[in-house]
Amino acid sequence: MHKQSWARLAATGTLVLATALVLAACGSSSSSSSSKKQELNLAASAQLDTIDISKSTGYGQTGNVYESFYRLGKDGKATAGLAKSATVSADGKTYTFKIRPNAKFSNGDPITAQSFVYSWRRTIDSKTTSPYSYLFSGIKNADDIIAGKKSPDTLGISAKGKDTVVVQLDQPIAYFKVLMAYPLFSPQDQKVVEKYGKKYGTKAEYSVYTGPFKISKWNGTSNKWTFVKNKDYWDAKKVKLQKINYTVVGDAGTSLDLYQTGKVDLTQLEATQVDNYVHNKEYKIYPYSYVSFLEYNRANSDANKKKVLSNTHFRQAISALVNRKQLAKKVVGQGTVIPTGLVSTSLASSPKTGKDFSKDQAVSGTMDYDVQQAKKDWAEAQKETGVKDITLTVLAPSDNGSDKATQQVVQYLKAQAAKYLPGLTLKIQTMPSQAAQQNEQNGNFDIVLAGWGADFNDPISFLQILQKDASYNYGKYDSAEYEALVKKASVTDANDPTKRWQDMIDASHVLMKDQAVTPLYQSVYSYLQKSDVHGIIHNTAGTQWSYKYAYIK
Repeated sequence: MHKQSWARLAATGTLVLATALVLAACGSSSSSSSSKKQELNLAASAQLDTIDISKSTGYGQTGNVYESFYRLGKDGKATAGLAKSATVSADGKTYTFKIRPNAKFSNGDPITAQSFVYSWRRTIDSKTTSPYSYLFSGIKNADDIIAGKKSPDTLGISAKGKDTVVVQLDQPIAYFKVLMAYPLFSPQDQKVVEKYGKKYGTKAEYSVYTGPFKISKWNGTSNKWTFVKNKDYWDAKKVKLQKINYTVVGDAGTSLDLYQTGKVDLTQLEATQVDNYVHNKEYKIYPYSYVSFLEYNRANSDANKKKVLSNTHFRQAISALVNRKQLAKKVVGQGTVIPTGLVSTSLASSPKTGKDFSKDQAVSGTMDYDVQQAKKDWAEAQKETGVKDITLTVLAPSDNGSDKATQQVVQYLKAQAAKYLPGLTLKIQTMPSQAAQQNEQNGNFDIVLAGWGADFNDPISFLQILQKDASYNYGKYDSAEYEALVKKASVTDANDPTKRWQDMIDASHVLMKDQAVTPLYQSVYSYLQKSDVHGIIHNTAGTQWSYKYAYIK
């Protein structure tokens, strides 16, 4: 993902504020769902900006209307999609997909191999300016195409006849199968795209769909829209819901009122509401892969600030100054997960032992609350930099649903520094998230409260953002040791799952010892969920919500 700082939280809307539904096994029987009206009512945090997958800024719900070779199933696993079968070469660099003979767009047009070729080339074309084009990286020639050095026609995808797609990679991509479950890689109907031109994807009727549902009653600015069962979907017989009705709801209080009057089937609770409902039988908590962290600007234009922010002991001091348990309990809210490093908990497990990556990445002492150690590290930083007194500004967003928590987090940091680190003053600067992100991208910050959420269930989705030349490495972290380890995981050991896993562990250890960024907390969202909703699949990354097997009982 793309950089998921707070701005992404706002941009993706339903990804965050209208996402959690009950996690249940898929494949329900038709008899269990026949007695009730098969409609699901959901609250959305914001309007859909576009339904053009090549231009979208988020795919929170569109995994239910667009489908690629696979779709995301339970526990972040890739399950059956538009591909009837797939084979991979021995070197892991060539994938061959066979398209289902009954695969159709929602207008009845056949989905062919060329539909995939056209879609991918359209998305990666620099003229399209897709925010997600970087996810094509690793596919042959993708990086050069994104950089404008080669034509989109040279992308490593080709059609062999009507039903066979061949994808060539620069090197093996361990997570390629789950990546192919992302809506970004869905086919597009060239005839429809060309028919509507600039209007394509701006209204429900100006697009066609490939997933279990299609969109209706959306005109580009609608506060209400509907997903309707797609009868042309290849697996339509498994889809029980007839409709999913969305309503944009501006705040948690209004959403709770709608829930209590039966107008929506779930509501996300803000931190101040949780205590009143934590013992309710309909209370649910769902983790998300988003980890909030402090990012430091090592390329600061102020010489003294640059010295301090580039000093490892300074960053270690800040980490030791944070009582994450207290922060989670008193500030962020019920059920908040305390991270062990940059990579989120419950994202990926060892291919050899099944152990969660979050346990493997932990480095003793790097995330512990230790005021005495913080004082020692700060004194060492002062000695090494020659800077005894300095004022640094902490930049934070001020216009999303977590305003109160965000402000409390940065105020907490300010107070801790004032209390325990003499000579260090932290000032707070808040601004709208869009402006804050622009300042971050331009390097106009000292410290910023930012974060990241994984696009797919693999640690590399986090680790790649701190590579030297990564577009999202706004703090300009630069470690030759780290760079070499990520490269080993991505290239040298890409076809050896066990070695690759160890490379990523070692890279994570480097990050934590350096405090490249300082992880604070992992987001968990609290909801009230109607007890008659079943069969919805939830994941912590990618397209988190799948309604294909959902039903009302």
